[in-house]
Amino acid sequence: MKFLAVCSTGLGSSFMVHMNIEKVLKELGINGVDVDHADLGSVAKGDADTIFVGADLADATSDLGDVVVLNSIIDLNELRTKVRETAERKGLAITAAGEN
Repeated sequence: MKFLAVCSTGLGSSFMVHMNIEKVLKELGINGVDVDHADLGSVAKGDADTIFVGADLADATSDLGDVVVLNSIIDLNELRTKVRETAERKGLAITAAGEN
């Protein structure tokens, strides 16, 4: 399973979301997910099982498959909720309650 954080340049914000996704996965006890980050121009449909983007890129990524739009890329609670929902939708085992 692969989650990909995407931003315009593939540097700052996507890297931050990438690191926070890994943190949330660890909190939730979810294993078997490879997390990476990339710039919008280099991402194609099929590059990841789920792509996480900020709201500013929602329209530009709508054709890339399973895209999770984050209203705020710095809101860890929103990310935690959306990672949990994605994991449940994908049938991944959640072995810890996580922080709420």
